[in-house]
Amino acid sequence: MLKLMKRGIRKFLRHLGYEIVTCAPDFDQPTRELFEYVRPYTMTSIERMSALRKSVEYIVRCDIPGDIVECGVWKGGSMMAVARTLIELGVTDRNLYLFDTFEGMSAPSGADRHFSGRAAADLLQTSDKKTSHVWAYCSLDDVKRAMRDTGYDERRVTFIKGKVEDTVPEYAPKEIALLRLDTDWYESTFHELTHLYPRLSAAGVLFLDDYGHWEGAKRAVDEYIRQQNLKLLLNRIDYTGRICVKPM
Repeated sequence: MLKLMKRGIRKFLRHLGYEIVTCAPDFDQPTRELFEYVRPYTMTSIERMSALRKSVEYIVRCDIPGDIVECGVWKGGSMMAVARTLIELGVTDRNLYLFDTFEGMSAPSGADRHFSGRAAADLLQTSDKKTSHVWAYCSLDDVKRAMRDTGYDERRVTFIKGKVEDTVPEYAPKEIALLRLDTDWYESTFHELTHLYPRLSAAGVLFLDDYGHWEGAKRAVDEYIRQQNLKLLLNRIDYTGRICVKPM
């Protein structure tokens, strides 16, 4: 009976867009504390949060030039983790760019489907915009407050409101050390890669949040890599996250 209940719960959570994963026991205390700090502001797993933390440590240790860019912010949890990690490392001169509509998800295309096969448009239509994780709604003021709480220099944090198709590349930095993509859909992800991957420094980090969760995001990544004939190893973080270092 207990096994049947667990299966039912897993099935229900998958329908809502969640996946139960086992937390590995080898995360150090700073990573656990960071994850607890940002947990109210993110849908990211501790595995992805650990990978993001390690990515920030890497670009600082290896002195990879450029700013840190995130497309798809929601409540700001990932950039909060970036900011806190930079502070911990004593770094105060990295610029952070947060691109989002700050009004919830833009309209998906027919290519955008949940990993269960359900159309993204259907999921949005049957979900409440203000409370659903599928809509990923959070106001700009709320994200600004969350980022302010990190203690990172506000002059180094830039918020760009609007669809990435309208704001990228015009408002993006010329040189990027860490690029995190989390806008879910095919069109936005392909647009981001087209305009921002060329700006990613050699040995910079490309972080893909939705590769396993949304079919459109995966298709955009695969098509871009194939069209550009890129020699990239996308390393699996968890069921959806992928990460790679841009070749030198």
